[in-house]
Order: sequence, then C-alpha cells, then structure tokens
Amino acid sequence: MNGSKKISKRTVITLVASLFVLLLTSPIAQAADSSQLKCSTPTATVHSPMKVAQPTKKAKALPKTMIITTNCGKIVISLLGSKAPITVTSLSALARAKYFDKSFCHRLTTAETGISVLQCGDPTAKGSGSPTGWKPYKDENLPPVGPNNYPAGTLAMANSGPNTNGSQFFFVYSDTSFPQPNYTIWGKVTSGLGILTAIAEKKAYEIKSDGKAYYVADGLPVQTVSIEKVSFK
Repeated sequence: MNGSKKISKRTVITLVASLFVLLLTSPIAQAADSSQLKCSTPTATVHSPMKVAQPTKKAKALPKTMIITTNCGKIVISLLGSKAPITVTSLSALARAKYFDKSFCHRLTTAETGISVLQCGDPTAKGSGSPTGWKPYKDENLPPVGPNNYPAGTLAMANSGPNTNGSQFFFVYSDTSFPQPNYTIWGKVTSGLGILTAIAEKKAYEIKSDGKAYYVADGLPVQTVSIEKVSFK
C-alpha cells in the first residue's frame, strides 16, 4: 500500500506537551481561526496507556450508541456491533475503563494525501501506543475495494497490518477510497460530523527543524482535539 494511503498505529510525528503550548501562540493557529468551531481549552495530557483487562470473547450485550465528548463538542456514533462484535466489545471495555478520557487526537490527514481522517485513541499521542498487555485482535467488517469504501462519518480501526487492532481508531470526515481496505469499520457518526469537517478545515501542521510550525498534509491537527470522555446510551 502506498504510504500516503496507510492508517498506521505509528506516525512520524512525535507529540509532546510543549507543542500544544506553541500551537496556542502560533501564527498558523491564528490564521486558521473559524467561527464554525467552538472549542474549549483541552484537559487532555500525554500519558502512558493504562492497564485494562482485555475481553476474551465478545460481550453478550453490546451498546448501540457511543458518545465521544471532545473539547470541540459531542460526536454521536451508531455502533455496528452485529458486524464488528469483537471490535465493539474491545473498544467498549476500554471506554468504560476511561482509557480514552483526557487523550489527544494526534493525527489529521487532508485531501492532498488522498485520505481524510482524524486519528485518535493513543494516550501517548505518538501513534504507537496500545493498551498495556493486550494482544492484537482480528479484523472485522472490511469493505470491498471500490470508490468511497470509507464514506464520510465512518469509524474504523487504525493498525500496523492485518489483525493488529488495539485502541487506535479514526474518524473519516470526507468520503475516502482505500485501494486496500484493511481497516475494520465499527461505527457511523450520526451527529457531529460538522465538528470533524470544521477541525479538518483548520488543517494540519508539523514543527520543522527551525522550531516553527508549518502546514502539512499529514500531521498534528492545528485545532487541538482532546477526548474528554466517552459514554454510552
């Protein structure tokens, strides 16, 4: 798969807390201001993944709806438990243990890459974190090859190869086509897609060797995004 078309657990950007301090005063952040997006100061911190007991089998009763509350608003997700039961079981266990709470969304890709996603689910914010002690679990509900096989509003798992799922996932904010659709689809945004598109409009950035922030097609979201909490109904 072409590197620009891969949603990996690992990214080339290392996120540290100081970058967020820099972002608040960066000319990029000021230039990208948008009245369509109302975000509060994030409460997330970069931290090590917590230890959560890994489910050994799919739950007998799976939740139908997940609500991810971010510092930019609530995103409501219809869960596809019947199509991706192991994935929904695993993510539900993590969410109920507050694994995702106070964590950053660490990656945004823009249309220039050919994919349109916001990636979250790694407390280390480096793109390499997974739940402590967990074994990778299998892929489920993979779509066929074809145009827009990951349509806007899709929730899917990030991975480092077949059957290597953990905690990292991504929101698709605009119709995207993966030539190799190897990412488990486990949910669909039913409310809050506008929040994601507004975040994407602010673009992504990277800190270069000169210590300055520059727009890039694949990097940290200019608008800092933190998952404040995850709940179910």
